[in-house]
Amino acid sequence: VQLQASGGELVQAGDSLTLSCAASGRAFSTHIMGWFRQAPGKEREFVSAITRKGDRTWYAASVKGRFTISRDNAKNAGYLQMNSLRPEDTAVYYCATGRTTSDSYSYYYSEGAYEYWGQGTEVTVSS
Repeated sequence: VQLQASGGELVQAGDSLTLSCAASGRAFSTHIMGWFRQAPGKEREFVSAITRKGDRTWYAASVKGRFTISRDNAKNAGYLQMNSLRPEDTAVYYCATGRTTSDSYSYYYSEGAYEYWGQGTEVTVSS
């Protein structure tokens, strides 16, 4: 699976933005999907994840209630809807997928669960 993240841009605090993750190949629907981000000078961190069928989702505490993850397996695509953006959301956002699922919610928060990574798309939120 090859992933291409897009949609990042410069926005103002309070704005909304939707990131997209386009996947190549037919395996996308069998993969879990996650979004991670890396702010300047910081380590990459978990943002959100979704199961293969999209029936369960998880969010980092810092984005819960503002961000929504979704996927459209028919289109081989995933999305991250971001509302009420804050300057601290400024980062390069990465989508990632993995072939293995788990009953443990903590599994989805780990980078180790994801084998395939996109190149990242930059989101800058000005105050």
